[in-house]
Amino acid sequence: MPVKAGVAAGHPATTEVGLRILASGGTAADAAVAAVLACSASESVLTGIGGGGFATYYDAANRTVTCLDFFCSVPGLDGDVTPKPMLPIEVTFGGVPMPYSIGGPSVGIPGVPAGCGEVHARWGRLPWHEVVEPAVLLARAGVALPEAQARTLVSVAPALTPSDGGEIYAPGGRLLRGGETLHHPGLDKALDSLADEGPSIFYTGRYGDLLVEAVRASGGAIGPADLAAYAVLELPVAHARLAGQHVYARTDLNGTIATISALPEPIQELSRPDRAVAVADALREYGRPRIGDTTNVSVVDAEGNACVITTTLGIGAGVWLPGLGINLNSMLGEGELITEDMAPGQRMQSMMCPLVVIDEDGDLVLAAGSAGASRIRTALVDTLLGVLVDGLDTETAVARPRFHVVDNAVHAELGYPEDELSALASAGYTIVQWEELNHFFGGVSAVGLAGAGGDPRRGGTGQLL
Repeated sequence: MPVKAGVAAGHPATTEVGLRILASGGTAADAAVAAVLACSASESVLTGIGGGGFATYYDAANRTVTCLDFFCSVPGLDGDVTPKPMLPIEVTFGGVPMPYSIGGPSVGIPGVPAGCGEVHARWGRLPWHEVVEPAVLLARAGVALPEAQARTLVSVAPALTPSDGGEIYAPGGRLLRGGETLHHPGLDKALDSLADEGPSIFYTGRYGDLLVEAVRASGGAIGPADLAAYAVLELPVAHARLAGQHVYARTDLNGTIATISALPEPIQELSRPDRAVAVADALREYGRPRIGDTTNVSVVDAEGNACVITTTLGIGAGVWLPGLGINLNSMLGEGELITEDMAPGQRMQSMMCPLVVIDEDGDLVLAAGSAGASRIRTALVDTLLGVLVDGLDTETAVARPRFHVVDNAVHAELGYPEDELSALASAGYTIVQWEELNHFFGGVSAVGLAGAGGDPRRGGTGQLL
């Protein structure tokens, strides 16, 4: 039985845009691109057109998987400006203060416009302007801010409220609350121009000129040569087996595919407590986890094609394109993404990992991705185990309590099974019990044979057509 057409995303309005495109005869790529652009209006606390991302596409007719990289690149090709120091800020997450850096020097070359254009050019069916139009309408009307994103806003306000962000996220000096309207003045105009002129407007067109001016006025170094040189990359596709199925994705900074390969097989024969210990051992990471404002869109169309796109702004640079309602990314201020060998024009690394699961016959089983920086891998592994091993429907697998490992500590959400936590404690892990389901633990959106599910931790929804 083939996977039914459906969409899962981080906001009900984003999901609705994707469904509307599918109902109009669009492909999974059309719907995913439309939903990603809609995120600029509906999920700007987490992502936006000024950021970067990755796409994984499953072609049902050819039974092939393709991974595209449109993440942010390092500026400096122009060589005519030396960036000034970044602006240090502190955000509080789970009661723990965390340092970040924002401002013009933190901005990497955005990839979302180019990435959306490339996905549509390769696998889209509807005209470009029809794919962009729902995002224009959403931006013009504004959207209700979900309670989950309102809680995230409280944490990341120091990054989002500078400059134009003050009137968007804290009109009248008070942060938006859940259910209130999030509106970005000028964003509809920007998206309308994107529909008319295509993604090049952000690179070699007039919005590219605005971007250079805004970044350099804020102390950054992005120049025309940086933007003109930007190109979407096709990546090698990595593979792992899990519970008799095949998982395909790019190789991310967290090693999601390698982690899945390291799990004992046949994992379905382990008891749940023994499995929890095996998973914790494979997931163990070292160092302080970061917030990582990210979102994901997963789409399957009527022909069985799947498109999963994960995008991010980092925490957001607080540098806005004037009059266009677009916040730029802060990727160069994300310390864990900085490597010693980074050079101008080079693509930055990321923990994002949109993936697909295929059965032995090459047919689609599940399309999934997650938000959550270092918790992306955790959230995806737990969701895959829920669907493929525990036999849960997608919505239940996404929503159930999960744990994340940092050093020798297991951070567990409220409701995680006590027998598994006891096994983890016996294996030497310190248990840190959270009092709720929390957006710290990632934000999965997935569509598959077991239905569609968006993550309640971040206000997500999933729906079949």
